[in-house]
Amino acid sequence: MKEQLYTIPLNDAVNAGDECPFCFVERSLEQDSLDFVLGSCASYMESDVRELTDAQGFCREHFKKMFDYGNTLGNGWILKTHFMKTRNDLDNEIKRFRPGKVSLADKLKGKTASNSIVNWVRAREESCYVCRHSEEIYARYIDTFFVMFKDDENFRSRVAASKGFCITHFGDLCAAADAKLSGPQLDAFYEMIFPLMQKNLDRLQEDVNWLIEKFDYRNADADWKESKDAVQRGMQKLKGGYPADAPLKMKK
Repeated sequence: MKEQLYTIPLNDAVNAGDECPFCFVERSLEQDSLDFVLGSCASYMESDVRELTDAQGFCREHFKKMFDYGNTLGNGWILKTHFMKTRNDLDNEIKRFRPGKVSLADKLKGKTASNSIVNWVRAREESCYVCRHSEEIYARYIDTFFVMFKDDENFRSRVAASKGFCITHFGDLCAAADAKLSGPQLDAFYEMIFPLMQKNLDRLQEDVNWLIEKFDYRNADADWKESKDAVQRGMQKLKGGYPADAPLKMKK
C-alpha cells in the first residue's frame, strides 16, 4: 500500500518499536494539542479557539500538563476568559436551582434526589478541550489502522512482528475490529493479535521478574538483560501512557 499522508503517523508508530504504537500516537496527539493551545503559534489569542477552551475547559491532568508546559501568559489568558465563562454558568445554575425532593421510602432505599448543581459540576469534570481534540483524531487513526490492516500486507507483517499493544489500546482495537472486519479478515486479526499480546506480556513478565532478581546480592554482577526499564514499560503495557516521560516544556 502506497504511503499516504494519513498513514504516515501509524507507520512511524509501528516502526518506533514501542511497547504500544497507539500509546505513541496518543502521546504525539496530546503534545501537538498542547503546542497548539499554548505554543508559539499563540492560538490562545484566537477568539474561535478561546470560545472552545472556555466552553470545554480542561481536565485536572491537562491543567497540570499545561502548567508544566511553562507559558504563564498563555495560561493566564486562557484562565481569564474560562473563569468568566464558568462564573457566568454557575450564576445561571444557582438562579435555576431548586432542591430536589425524594420520598421517605426512596430515602430508606438509599436513593437521592437529582441535583442540578451536581449534574453541572460532573458534566464539567468530563469535559476537556485537549482530551476531546485528541480523542477525535485518535478515532480516525483506529479507522486508518484497519484500512491498512485490510489492504497492506507489509503493514500486517510489521504489526505481527511488533511488541504488541498496551491492554487499553488492545481493547480499543478488538472493539473496532468487530465493527470494521468480518469473515476471514476478522479471523485473521484475532489469530494475529491474541498470540502477539500473550507473547509480549510473557516477555515483560520475564523482564519484571529479572529486575526483582537483580536486587538479590547473588545477582549483583549479572547482566541486567532488558530489565532496567521494566517498571515503566510494564506500567505502560498494563494501562498505557509513558510513566517515565518528563513534562512537555514550551520550546523557546
